[in-house]
Amino acid sequence: MDGLKKRNAIGMTFMAAAVAGIFMAPAMASSHREAPFLTNSPKNDGTDLYMFRSYEQGRQDYVTVMANYIPFQDPQGGPNFYQLDQNGLYEIHFDNNGDAKEDITFQFRFKNASKATALPVGGKQVKIPLINSGPIDGINPATLNVRETFTIDVVRGDRRTGTKSAVTMGAGNRDFDKPVDNIGEKTFGGADGYEKYANQHIYDVSIPNCGNGRVFVGQRKEPFYIAVGKIFDLVNLNPLGPEVDGNKNDLEMKNVSTIAMELPISCLTTAGDPVIGAYTTASIRQGRIINPFPESGINNASKEGGAWSQVSRVGMPLVNEVVIGMEDKDRFNSSKPKDDAQFIDYVTNPTLPAVIQILFPSAKAPTNFPRTDLVTVFLKGIEGVNQPKNVVPSEMLRLNTSIAPTAPQTQSPLGVAGGDNAGFPNGRRPADDVVDLSTRVAMGALCALTGDADMLKVGCKPSDAPAGALPLTDGVRKTAADFKATFPYFNTPIPGNK
Repeated sequence: MDGLKKRNAIGMTFMAAAVAGIFMAPAMASSHREAPFLTNSPKNDGTDLYMFRSYEQGRQDYVTVMANYIPFQDPQGGPNFYQLDQNGLYEIHFDNNGDAKEDITFQFRFKNASKATALPVGGKQVKIPLINSGPIDGINPATLNVRETFTIDVVRGDRRTGTKSAVTMGAGNRDFDKPVDNIGEKTFGGADGYEKYANQHIYDVSIPNCGNGRVFVGQRKEPFYIAVGKIFDLVNLNPLGPEVDGNKNDLEMKNVSTIAMELPISCLTTAGDPVIGAYTTASIRQGRIINPFPESGINNASKEGGAWSQVSRVGMPLVNEVVIGMEDKDRFNSSKPKDDAQFIDYVTNPTLPAVIQILFPSAKAPTNFPRTDLVTVFLKGIEGVNQPKNVVPSEMLRLNTSIAPTAPQTQSPLGVAGGDNAGFPNGRRPADDVVDLSTRVAMGALCALTGDADMLKVGCKPSDAPAGALPLTDGVRKTAADFKATFPYFNTPIPGNK
């Protein structure tokens, strides 16, 4: 088997590993509401992580990483809309030597402040109940009643004990304004008003000992696509039907909050290995006391303190939802990649292919146990594509930064399996169809496609996966043309007046 076919076959398997259990998981999409605790803390719920060589023209020497939080945002989210948690710590971690430990971490902290805007009513100054008092344009306009700002720190080494430095813009300014959500077209002066306003919040930043990059934090249109309603109705669709326009995308009218960074490749890699791993986490303080008599102001209903406690973790898509058992979902969210051996049974003996067989008896689940094919591609990366040289098995999104980006017009939503090695599972781009590809791999696509287990060293053969060659699909697919071709790539959020 030639090298390209080998990489494509492995890629198909790796993708399906992450999404295998989508058919019966209690989550609704990707990492949306995937664990019991996060249903009580949606501001800290990480939904998806994207990472790829920047394909905006002239930016090929950069890596774009985007972490999404706060799932299922209805555009009509007023009057408070969707502010990030000022008592939370949002982090994006990079491993650049394959040891399953963070080497570089970017930390985001948020602060929300009310301006206590008031109007004269009957001779008294009375505070307004809305987030804005008029049309909005520019950075922190007077008509914006709540100002949301954030800071960024870069930590080298351990996230809590390493060396910390401030990421800044301009003359050392480290306070960034976050744009308010897309309230509606009247507020922003027309259909294109919000995007013009949001673009003013794309910042050029200086990263100590790293160089320059770009940052955007704000609301975006939900990029993840899936026929979620039919899937959770016992897969009430034809899994062998049309791959395009076979079903509707149930997230089409939702928004999400995005933390996006564009970073120099040279900042993230170490000498001798172009492969980096990444995952995003959210943490909150261990102690919380509810204030029965909140003071006037916002975010005064509780007092929080103590050490940070991690409550959300996202690397590869759909891992916690469809691979990790219900009893261990909160435990996975609090864990680190270096400790992933504790979850190995969920990979070597996955239950979800068996569930698919129950629903569709002709789709026989793979019979090779332990599932060494999934261990190889799911916990290590694909040899010759995105596997670090000295990899310690662990779950995270991995990217080979030496593989050139593919222009939008020639990207394949099937990524590596479609002959496009710049796509999933070599990182993840907005249009990559992680649902279809991951489902196929879970059912043994690697075994069925290779026919040469000894060459691939994954320990399975075609007869181990009777359904491995089936083109399983949820009938929803997008292409790069459905997204922006420039940073931050995700589309303008749906306005609240829609």
